[in-house]
Amino acid sequence: MGFGRKSKLAVGLDIGASSIKLVKLQRKPGGYALKSLALKELPLDAIAAEEIKDRDAVIFDIQNLVDQTDPKIKDVVISISGHGVITDKIVMDRKSGSEAEQAILFEAEQRSPFDVEDVTLDYHIIQIDEETNKMEVLLVAARNEFLKNYLDLILDAGLRPVLVDTDAFAILNAYEINYEVDPNRVTALIDVGFDTTNITFIKDGLYHSTRDASNGIRLIYDAIGKEFRLNQEMASKALKGEMDGSIDQDMFKATVFTSSEELLAGLEVAISYFKSSSGVRQLDWIVLSGGGALVPYFPELIQNKLGIPVEIFNPLRNIEYDPEMFMEYQPEKVAPLLAVPIGLAARRI
Repeated sequence: MGFGRKSKLAVGLDIGASSIKLVKLQRKPGGYALKSLALKELPLDAIAAEEIKDRDAVIFDIQNLVDQTDPKIKDVVISISGHGVITDKIVMDRKSGSEAEQAILFEAEQRSPFDVEDVTLDYHIIQIDEETNKMEVLLVAARNEFLKNYLDLILDAGLRPVLVDTDAFAILNAYEINYEVDPNRVTALIDVGFDTTNITFIKDGLYHSTRDASNGIRLIYDAIGKEFRLNQEMASKALKGEMDGSIDQDMFKATVFTSSEELLAGLEVAISYFKSSSGVRQLDWIVLSGGGALVPYFPELIQNKLGIPVEIFNPLRNIEYDPEMFMEYQPEKVAPLLAVPIGLAARRI
């Protein structure tokens, strides 16, 4: 999925609420190799509630990241998510060519909660049922103003956004590259970011739906900073498990648990809605990515609270890389943060 023009393999650039991640892959026979990796933490509240608050700071950090990695980088693939993006799935009579496109876009216009003139629409045919002669189509609508803000940001940073994806489909792409999709297992890909959490459901080996929860690990970050009287830098380190010997772990664990209640409630609602809409009785597996996957005790909290096995997402599982090239970042330690940029970098544009 995406909106863009044709280009060669580009760079995946993930602009999150707390950090920017950049990944460059090389396509090889049967897979990919990691060629470049860079991460940069953003100033607190530079991006909040999906809104770019400090545009200059974000542009500066993007340029800094590119200069550190490869100043020749121009073409990038980016992604958007949140309330500015709507996804929907429809089943309609099978059509082909321009007739299919017209019918699909007509359906999209009827379903979009936004005025059709205010959005950019795209679609993807998920599957075709030969017996019923029906096709299942995924629709994506992005508010033009929301989309333009991100495109202008990238352009002003001196880069060319050759394709715009969504976080959910980038994560799904990274998952399909690194894991065998079992059609008999119902899976939730949960990406817990700083301000938002994205949940993508896979059923019968295919994408089923996506839900966004308007909370992330900022709740835990704020609670830890307050409880232990930590500044921004120290709270960030604690959130990544880098202060185990400096703060009381029992108190830390209790703080993570109590501050996660609202986030966990959002996950329960999303899973409950998925079950009722899909007819699924239970979820078999959760694959956890994003900053939340690195917070001590948080993955086990999700597993215990939801009663569903949790695995930490490793989007480098099937990607070759030389550890000595990335000593600064230690890819195996930051891997859960790379699901989106790896999914973007692997797009065939």
